[in-house]
Amino acid sequence: MIDVFNCLVESQKIPIFSVAGESHNRLLARIAIQADADIIVFGGLGLIFDDYHFFRTTFEDEDIFPRAVMFVNQASDPIVERVLVPDMVLKVAERFAVEDHKRVLVLMTDMTAYADALKEIGISMERVPSNRGYLGDLYSQLAVRYERACSYKGAGSVTILTVTTMPGNDITHPVPDNTGYITEGQFYLHDGMIDPFGSLSRLKQNVIGKVTREDHSQLMNTMIRLYSDGKEAQQKQAMAFDLSAYDNRLIKFAQMFTTRFMALDVSVPLEQALDLGWQTLAECFEPQELLMKKALVDKYYPHKGLSAAAGVRADRQI
Repeated sequence: MIDVFNCLVESQKIPIFSVAGESHNRLLARIAIQADADIIVFGGLGLIFDDYHFFRTTFEDEDIFPRAVMFVNQASDPIVERVLVPDMVLKVAERFAVEDHKRVLVLMTDMTAYADALKEIGISMERVPSNRGYLGDLYSQLAVRYERACSYKGAGSVTILTVTTMPGNDITHPVPDNTGYITEGQFYLHDGMIDPFGSLSRLKQNVIGKVTREDHSQLMNTMIRLYSDGKEAQQKQAMAFDLSAYDNRLIKFAQMFTTRFMALDVSVPLEQALDLGWQTLAECFEPQELLMKKALVDKYYPHKGLSAAAGVRADRQI
């Protein structure tokens, strides 16, 4: 869901919008494992011990601990330490990027806990609160941290990916609301999956079709369009409307899309994911129904006789 539909680009800053109880920590750990980065710098903000232990053991088991730096403030630790973690994380990231020319991926969870710590300290200092008790400089405090994502000329880069939980799943809450004005898109995590409709990477056009394969853009747009049509067909089915044969194929495609692409445990390299996209389309639709460039369809659309077998092989790989 990231590589094919909303690419995370080097030097980008982007949050994962989630709610309490979602598997955002598992997603963050998966990105750390699969990201093409030289150094991983992790910042834990107000983590319970179970979450800290999860990240520590995952990094060790997946053999990325030797190239990882961790700063962790647990929920039982002083909140003064919590507000220092992002700055320490980013200083270390900048050191590796500037002096050692490394490509650094910064991961932090959870920025809402960081904002809450700022609010609590501000109230204790008798500063005048603003929206929902947060201080008036919340935007500036967040921007100072996020805006340190960049590519250094003649050196390395710093890419920032954070978790921002939305209390009550409220996107208008001050923390996600201010974050959205600073960052270059967002990943929405709903029901254990990245929502393809709410998620956005504003820098993906810098790599899709340029660094990646020529069919990437067309395939991405076609699959999202057909998935949207499939969700509408599912609603018609739920309301007991008569379904056409095409509607049934849209529903089949939506189900296969959810299983093969949206589940967090799906791990497929980019090239194989693109091939799997074509195989999934071929199992549900005829070439003329895709409304794609004929040259791309002729080159990448699997032969009908091989579609089913290819789909079985792809399922076994997943």
